[in-house]
Amino acid sequence: MRHDHIISAKQLSRGDIETVLDHAADIAADPGAFADRHSDTLLGMLFFEPSTRTKMSFTTAMKRLGGDIVDMGSVESSSVKKGESLADTVRVVEGYTDALVLRHPMEGSAKMASEFVDVPLVNAGDGAGQHPTQTLLDLYTIRENAGFEDLTIGIMGDLKYGRTVHSLAHALTTVDARQHFISPESLQLPRSVRYDLHEAGAGIREHTELDEILPELDVLYVTRIQAERFPDESEYREVAGQYQIDAATLEAAKDDMTVMHPLPRVDEIAHDVDETTHAQYFQQAHNGVPVRMALLDLMLGGDQ
Repeated sequence: MRHDHIISAKQLSRGDIETVLDHAADIAADPGAFADRHSDTLLGMLFFEPSTRTKMSFTTAMKRLGGDIVDMGSVESSSVKKGESLADTVRVVEGYTDALVLRHPMEGSAKMASEFVDVPLVNAGDGAGQHPTQTLLDLYTIRENAGFEDLTIGIMGDLKYGRTVHSLAHALTTVDARQHFISPESLQLPRSVRYDLHEAGAGIREHTELDEILPELDVLYVTRIQAERFPDESEYREVAGQYQIDAATLEAAKDDMTVMHPLPRVDEIAHDVDETTHAQYFQQAHNGVPVRMALLDLMLGGDQ
């Protein structure tokens, strides 16, 4: 994986996924063993959208590998505010760093930017497109809690604009998971994503209600209805708050069902779920550090 750009979950084979997850498990078991692995490495952080977990976990991952970061900072304080193009920005920052992490509101931006640089570039979210490193930490969490064998997963919420959903759905085809998508009709999977999943032979079903499928699920992946992605605020208001779960909802679930969420949540998961054995979304967020450490180590030419 040395010097490869990571743009989409579609790039990742089952072997790629297992390699990253196995390496992440080794790191999680003994993080100190990897502390000076990339002591001379600088990671460029270019975030054109707000981020907490992704940005901080990439920063933590690089520093735990012994390296450091160069952060573009906010758009308002950068040359982007002066009209600099994305292509020019990445070409400039490439000269300061050994790898780049890019988040941008425009779908397809990471693919375009990767064509202008020679150092590895990681897509940390491109609008409503893809978020492959979120997918890797999601898969790590799923493997740790439910395993990949005979897996039935429900993905609920914003399936139209949710880049985490689009990435995860593609990756789940590599492990032959049964996928159930639960959403309002207006937020169902985009036709292009649905087509790609069918072409990949995925077993998918779409629902408007959770209760008809909940007892069958090994994993329930809940997503936020993303107000910032809607072109029309009235469209958002029509669906906001429609899909919510609480501890009472989960009484119909398997005892060992795992509840996940890419975070941040608003009101789609009640706080009483936090106290149940189902809740794994905070651990899911924590898993971002060893998974991103593993990915960076492999991309930058670790021993493996």
